[in-house]
Amino acid sequence: MKQQELKDFMDAKVLQYNNSKFIATDPIQVPHKFEKKEDIEISAFLTATISWGNRKSIIKNANRMMQFLDNDPFQFVMHHKESDLDALLPFVHRTFNGTDFTQFIKGLKNLYTKHHGLESVFRSYAHPASLQPAISAFKQLFFEIPHPSRTTKHISDPLKGSAAKRINMFLRWMVRKDTTGVDFGLWDSVSPSQLSCPLDVHSGRVARSLGLLHRKQNDAKALIELDKHLRQLDPTDPVKYDYALFGLGVFEKW
Repeated sequence: MKQQELKDFMDAKVLQYNNSKFIATDPIQVPHKFEKKEDIEISAFLTATISWGNRKSIIKNANRMMQFLDNDPFQFVMHHKESDLDALLPFVHRTFNGTDFTQFIKGLKNLYTKHHGLESVFRSYAHPASLQPAISAFKQLFFEIPHPSRTTKHISDPLKGSAAKRINMFLRWMVRKDTTGVDFGLWDSVSPSQLSCPLDVHSGRVARSLGLLHRKQNDAKALIELDKHLRQLDPTDPVKYDYALFGLGVFEKW
């Protein structure tokens, strides 16, 4: 397809999939249960962290996480006792277990207590055209407190070659201004133009079939290439095309 034909096609697919019906089958439904900014942030971050594998299992276990946090995540993070953390130990989602869960609660408390929260960290370390350096800085701050080494694998680092799919998805949820009520657009201090597409096996396959991506691996270099092409289609809101890529891959089996 020529550039304008590709843009028209992709814009149509965004309209098809970026609507409120998307919420019912997506993990984003979990943070949509909350109204307070910090509750949305924390539930979204934890949900995105376990967003790999079967989507129904992700949603089920993300809801279980919220139940462990008394469906009051910010209150739990800021005011938990050690015995409250012990109660989280039975949780498991694939390789993310109760030890990881408790460490994430401690890491979140440290961020809100000493670094003014999640948005502040990403705002402080963002580059004008990219949030990928901010993700790397975020990981360092998140694990600046004592932690088990096993838990660090659950936050990817783009500066070490990762496409960081899950945390880029979390950032889409928080930053992108969505008139259809799917993404939250809570973080006014970060621009949607700085976002990167959550690159996974589905979006990567579709992007390659459309000529938006040529690199074979779904890694940080591939993400840079995909970002470049999506910014050509829409420099102000490039990650809206995540809906098109995802829908074509998951629902239309491209």
